[in-house]
Amino acid sequence: MTDLDDKISKIYGEKLRIRVSGVCIKDEKILLVHHKSLGETGSLWAPPGGGMEYGESAEEALKREYKEETGLSIEVDRFLFVHEYLAPPLHGIELFFLVRSNNDTIIIGEDPEMDKNNQIITSVGFHDLKALQSQKMKSLHYVLQHVDSVERLINLKGYFKFH
Repeated sequence: MTDLDDKISKIYGEKLRIRVSGVCIKDEKILLVHHKSLGETGSLWAPPGGGMEYGESAEEALKREYKEETGLSIEVDRFLFVHEYLAPPLHGIELFFLVRSNNDTIIIGEDPEMDKNNQIITSVGFHDLKALQSQKMKSLHYVLQHVDSVERLINLKGYFKFH
């Protein structure tokens, strides 16, 4: 285990986290954040999002996380589905929402839980889901591995536990 893996485990591991994730679509492409040192390959592409803080609504948390990770301001359109992630030491309940951006200036943001020298976000941008699935399937968020289109993703309803 690397020092970065150890820090991630200490910050996020062995506790249940409630997370919010926002699916933002533009020109049939999905906005994704790339994280190093996460996922089964040590490389994870996922919709922007993160942990909720005590006293914060899901919508407030999602707006904060989007701003932190992408620099974008968003509006939340609707709730989509729940995904449970359980791969010790990590356990998360993820609430997915359809969102739209109010601006187009994307930045590579940061994860405030990690110190400046150990940031894990390496890339942010809109991507063709099919292209990523053909090239990096094991590096995609589990939900993105189990849908065949962006349209299918935004029409999922219910509770899922993809592993």
